[in-house]
Amino acid sequence: MSETALAAVAAGFFGLIFGSFFNVCIHRLPYHRSVIAPRSFCPNCEQSIAWYDNIPLLSFALLRARCRFCRAPIAWRYPVVELGTGLLFYAIVWKFGVTPEAVKWLIFASLLEILFWTDLETRLLPDVLTLGGLAAALCFALAVPDTGGVVASLLGALILSLPLWAIATAYARVRGIQPPGLGDIKLLALLGAFLGLQAGLLALLIGSLTGSVLGLGYILGTGKNPKTHALPFGSFLCAGGLIVIFFGGKLVRLWMGAGT
Repeated sequence: MSETALAAVAAGFFGLIFGSFFNVCIHRLPYHRSVIAPRSFCPNCEQSIAWYDNIPLLSFALLRARCRFCRAPIAWRYPVVELGTGLLFYAIVWKFGVTPEAVKWLIFASLLEILFWTDLETRLLPDVLTLGGLAAALCFALAVPDTGGVVASLLGALILSLPLWAIATAYARVRGIQPPGLGDIKLLALLGAFLGLQAGLLALLIGSLTGSVLGLGYILGTGKNPKTHALPFGSFLCAGGLIVIFFGGKLVRLWMGAGT
């Protein structure tokens, strides 16, 4: 087995562990709770979870998806996030090797995965992730200038986010209402800062298209009111960003080729 393959397997193993921590972030960050203390506990009976009941994937299977104490069901999101993080970490190291670029994409993918789930479950995109991730992207632009450096990172962040911010602000003023929380706009800035303008626009396009198709299908299938039911647009943007990490180069070349 090559060194890259071994590193990818090791990254996948650590991804399972990180995935367990990401579940804590998903559960607590939208409500401004600490992810350090208290230790993990059952949200139903509030009993602390022992280390042997917190082993990624294995504990979920051994406990048969139920709390050891109160037997309340454990959400399937927990093993899905653990497995998904493991696969993401494996795939990124396999693709980019043991390089600073891989570290950049590991952090970006981690942010997107947590944001995907927080928006899906709560319709919230915590600032500590979007704005903190934006700052991290600018730092990486100095050290890993694969998207053109800090200028390209800033341009990507501004061009992706400012037009939507201007539209949302103008709409709120015309309607005489408070402007929205702008979580999606901050997420767009994060995408642009990490990906650059072209790849960031591609992530926006993918997220918008999938969100429109799947969102409409969900509304029609469940009978929800399209005027009042809020779709997790941020989750679709995160999915677009994850797709671009792995296939963005090819898709951008196809996009640019189609325009010539």
